[in-house]
Amino acid sequence: MIKFFGRWDGEGVIVQDPGLKDYIILTPRLVPKRYGRFASNRFHKSKCSIVERLVNKVMVPGHKAKKHKASSGHITGMNIQALRIVEKAFEIIEQRTKQNPLAVFAKAVENGAPREEIVAIEYGGARYPKAVECAPQRRIDLVMRYVTQGAYQKAFKKKKSISETLADEILAASAMKSESNVLAKKHDLERQADASR
Repeated sequence: MIKFFGRWDGEGVIVQDPGLKDYIILTPRLVPKRYGRFASNRFHKSKCSIVERLVNKVMVPGHKAKKHKASSGHITGMNIQALRIVEKAFEIIEQRTKQNPLAVFAKAVENGAPREEIVAIEYGGARYPKAVECAPQRRIDLVMRYVTQGAYQKAFKKKKSISETLADEILAASAMKSESNVLAKKHDLERQADASR
């Protein structure tokens, strides 16, 4: 039977959020890598495994608020290094919780996915913020961004490794703890959307 990294099976994982049920894909793959062969197909990343999407985001996490931060050597675009980081993070999650790390990660994605965000609408030269509902694929994209950027921020020039900070971030989001970067960003986004109705 095929399992993620030859160890973890996503078969028993249940996604509670009905909006994300079709987008959190836990189809087992030995190596979660498709080499971008479907990258040109629109919305095809929704059919990709959630672990593969995390690995891709670890490779290229993006920058925060248009300020390009210095890399600590992890943001290299090297897939094998990103796979090792994610595998080690899943090992740490399994050691701490004694649960399937895929179930913990799926719960973290559910908890951290924002329901609303704001867009700028222009009327006669003036810009106004407007609250809009977040599409399911975008919700997962935002969670992946916040998880990886939060992990890199906590690992940069610190003693903790990126695998440890990634595991911490996932565990904090799954347990709804306040130190999670994901939940802080989600609450901030939803608060702004609520204020601009």
